[in-house]
Amino acid sequence: MQYSPEFIKAIPKADLHLHLDGSLRASSLIDMAKRADIELPSYTEEGLFDLVFKSHYNNLGEYLNGFQYTCAALRDLENLEQASYELAVDNQNEGVNYIEVRFAPQLLMDPGKGVTFDTIMHVVNDGLLRAKKEYNNRADVKNGDKPPFDYGIINCAMRMFGKKGFSPYYTQMFQLMRDFEPMQVIKTAAMDLVRASVRMRDEEGMPIVGLDIAGQEIGYPAGEFKEVYEYAHENFLLKTVHAGEAYGAESIFEALTKCHADRLGHGYSLFSPEMTQDPSIEDPKAYGESLASYIADRRIAVEVCLTSNLQTNPDIGDIKNHNFQHMLDNRLATIICTDNRLVSRTTVSNEYQLAVDNFDISLKRLKDIVAYGFKKNFFPGRYVEKRDYAKQNLEYFDKVVKQFGLSDAS
Repeated sequence: MQYSPEFIKAIPKADLHLHLDGSLRASSLIDMAKRADIELPSYTEEGLFDLVFKSHYNNLGEYLNGFQYTCAALRDLENLEQASYELAVDNQNEGVNYIEVRFAPQLLMDPGKGVTFDTIMHVVNDGLLRAKKEYNNRADVKNGDKPPFDYGIINCAMRMFGKKGFSPYYTQMFQLMRDFEPMQVIKTAAMDLVRASVRMRDEEGMPIVGLDIAGQEIGYPAGEFKEVYEYAHENFLLKTVHAGEAYGAESIFEALTKCHADRLGHGYSLFSPEMTQDPSIEDPKAYGESLASYIADRRIAVEVCLTSNLQTNPDIGDIKNHNFQHMLDNRLATIICTDNRLVSRTTVSNEYQLAVDNFDISLKRLKDIVAYGFKKNFFPGRYVEKRDYAKQNLEYFDKVVKQFGLSDAS
């Protein structure tokens, strides 16, 4: 079935895998860099797209190169508030009603300048909340013609960081714990993050809805952070894990069994047995299929980032080779996400268009994908409020379907 860009833009959408530091406007990054005296490879959008934020990358390292510039810019609090506000507005302008913005606060903290975890969280929330209030005060939202906008914040711990250069916070952490093994320092930072996240959520009502672990999978398995995720689990903080992006299905298994993952970030390798490296797995294909069946049965949602996967896994080649088709065939709960709007030069609407143009997605299946974005999110309110919000968005989906003269989506 063919879906027009106008229809895709009009339907209600959610983005649950959205990195703040990878999703700035290129024009704003240039202004921010000038304001904060940060050197960029180019001070034109064309130059940045040519040198840094490319349409194609040779490997994951090249893909991650641009974050040194965005993170440097976001350590300025004025820039951070602006980026948070603009990210919400950019999503609103393309029909995205709910976003979960994730980032690593410790990458932006600077204890020497008094820029603490609490400071960072308040500034990010200020920007998002400003955009939310502006949108929800529009006449078409207030009178019920369109669903309101909402958001949650997911805090990322880092799987690894070096002794110098990652951020002032991490550099200081290594200095304070210089007699500890590196992994002990890394895990201590992660535990510090999750404890602070729970505290701000409970004491200040900050809409911190989840925990994530990001960074290089190979050599830094999610299981190393079992205690961190258990703390989140015990304190009702929901959990997602970057798993199966650049490592085999065993990474996904660890995320589920050791980290209590409620969702999976990427999950690409589930259907790529050649990525499996654990020698104890004698039949990687059968292992992945069994794991996929388990995930489908438990309705554990997968945050699918098509463009990002194509860019960080060049071996995929054509989009039609993406494992998204296997996810659909195995009835996994899949959510279309961007990952990084600037680094991947994409939008939620672009990702949906890429999916419907290259995979067999009926109207009913499309509604299911939309529904997962609202039913599998980590909504900051109570469950009954989340249900009502999901129902409101899905009723609006049906309304758009009728407006475009398509078949009944129910």
